Amino acid sequence: MASTTSTEQTGLFAHLLPEFKRATGIDVKVVAVGTGQAIDMARRGDADVLFVHDQPAEEKFVADGFAPTRHAVMYNDFVLVGPKDDPAGAKGRDVVEGLKKVAAVNAPFVSRGDKSGTHAAELRYWKKAGLATAQVGGYKECGCGMGPALNIASSANAYALTDRGTWLSFKNRGDLAVLIEGDKRLFNQYGVMAVSAKKHPHVKQAAAKKFVDWIVSAQGQQAIASYKVAGEQLFFPNAAN
Repeated sequence: MASTTSTEQTGLFAHLLPEFKRATGIDVKVVAVGTGQAIDMARRGDADVLFVHDQPAEEKFVADGFAPTRHAVMYNDFVLVGPKDDPAGAKGRDVVEGLKKVAAVNAPFVSRGDKSGTHAAELRYWKKAGLATAQVGGYKECGCGMGPALNIASSANAYALTDRGTWLSFKNRGDLAVLIEGDKRLFNQYGVMAVSAKKHPHVKQAAAKKFVDWIVSAQGQQAIASYKVAGEQLFFPNAAN
């Protein structure tokens, strides 16, 4: 399965996959990379299942014939984190206005810069703010996963966009805190697709379909809902069964 760093680094798969194996007897090997890389893997036929969070890219994957269909699985949200003293004055509920304030004072901002679902969302927000990232004086791309990006932001006392699940499971927060949350544009949907055997005859399509069917079933959805860190639910199931 090609998936995102957010699902792996939060511990979700360590919770889900043993339950899937008990139900089906099937082992799943996860390759956790940014969503863009995960989609590229699946396009090459190097994965049987794709579990990611960039809906426009997922819909294109299906439209191009690489999967017969896409299923909504779960959601959480993105949050903008930054120094507790918030030198840019970004705190609030509007992510676009917050980014404008970060840019206005050239505050340090750490981007994943890895074509992940989080990176794609972040670029959409900068675009809505009317800013190219090259215009943002403190902007730095790490080309890394969410956990390493947060480590860099923590050490540099910088702003960063993160999915809430990774943030809740992240221990090395330093002086960082959640500054922007609750904007409907921060909604973060995850989807799952079995890679098409018509495109790649070698893929394990039957096993992949069993995973897709399980994760959107009542049993799989309950397994997602039951996963918590420090008493907080990280992902919220919303498959259309």
